[in-house]
Amino acid sequence: MSETKNKIIDGIIDREGGYVNDPNDSGGETNFGITLKVARKFGYTGQMKDLPREHAFTIYAERYWDALNLDLIEDYSERIAEELADTGVNMGVGRAGEFLQTALNAFNNQGSKYSDLVVDGDVGRGTLAAYSAFMDWRGGDGEAVLFRALNALQGAFYLDLCQKRQKDERFVFGWFLNRVS
Repeated sequence: MSETKNKIIDGIIDREGGYVNDPNDSGGETNFGITLKVARKFGYTGQMKDLPREHAFTIYAERYWDALNLDLIEDYSERIAEELADTGVNMGVGRAGEFLQTALNAFNNQGSKYSDLVVDGDVGRGTLAAYSAFMDWRGGDGEAVLFRALNALQGAFYLDLCQKRQKDERFVFGWFLNRVS
């Protein structure tokens, strides 16, 4: 496991904090940001307040980092890998993948640099090839712009969510404070 992967996942766990059982949170009972449902899916059978950090780390590595192929994303940009990991944790890996695909489609100069992607949330071979082509083409400026686009999509989603589910207004300030940069 790479040092970068460890650092990013540890940072996410630190931001997520410890045990929470807020009845207004759609995620329900969580520890280290891991929901009861996800913990059970990954074989944890104990009380959520007792979830070991190491088990949470393993879940983050498998469910979020590996599912988004972030080792390959990190080859070009640790910053983009971290952004996608955090978005995947907070909004689901499919949505993080959709945000990446949407941004890459917008930045492909009408298909002249790489083909449009199907926006399906799957960060597979086609998405990774488009990401690689974009980063080779745009370099450091591309990293900065892609990071901003991913954050803009994330922020817009939070605002839209609050319009659909008023109860989430309670959380939106913290989402922007801790998730959108």
